[in-house]
Amino acid sequence: MDILFDDKTVVVTGAASGIGRSISTMFAASGAHVCILDYDREAGQTVCEEIEGRGESCSFYFCDVANQEDVHRTFQEITSERSRIDILVNNAGIAHVGKLQDTSEEEFDRIYEVNVKGVYNCMHAVIEQMVRQGGGVILNMASVISSVGIEDRFAYSMSKGAVLTMTRSVAKDYIHDNIRCNCVSPARVHTPFVDGYLKDNYPGREEEMFEELSKTQPIGRMGQPDEVASLILYLCSDRAAFITGTDYPIDGGFIRLNT
Repeated sequence: MDILFDDKTVVVTGAASGIGRSISTMFAASGAHVCILDYDREAGQTVCEEIEGRGESCSFYFCDVANQEDVHRTFQEITSERSRIDILVNNAGIAHVGKLQDTSEEEFDRIYEVNVKGVYNCMHAVIEQMVRQGGGVILNMASVISSVGIEDRFAYSMSKGAVLTMTRSVAKDYIHDNIRCNCVSPARVHTPFVDGYLKDNYPGREEEMFEELSKTQPIGRMGQPDEVASLILYLCSDRAAFITGTDYPIDGGFIRLNT
């Protein structure tokens, strides 16, 4: 069941590392032209060069998803070069650890700016283009935390809950414009963020804590970026044309087997 995206233009935010990197490389390998958006210029250009080195098609755009003017300018540049945007994957996001009383206004605002407003900005920038061209697909990155409570994740929970409800709203509002909008909700996935978190917070105990965090997933391990990317490719493909307004957990049983 090869899924091909020949002649499709795909925008992926936060594409320079982790899950975003896997999403970008999989789309490119499946024939799409991938527009890599990231705030890390060096890392984003590196991913793009790696994709082009395999003979696949991509372009890099430096973009701060929290800045609406920057986002609209970037999307206008993409459409002027590519004439259309078939798929938007809103993957960019940042994490925060802390319960309500440990969350400062500055921290709360920053999470909101990137994780909520960033998703809004990108959907706002692409939606008129998708309406004009007769359709498109939007895929948002939510989280298991959108559906269940997790300790010490107050601001992050707020942001991913908003992603889930924005997804359903957009799906309903634009269903007659042939625009599908879904989200995926990963549990803990082994990315460079996890390694950095363990290094900063548990120096000398990284391996021990990695095993402990892995075992919080009922399946006994963390997910892999490619596993999340594979689900996203399916949901963005024509094989999933009957799916919209839906959240897909990819969580090793975390939601259903822990509640």
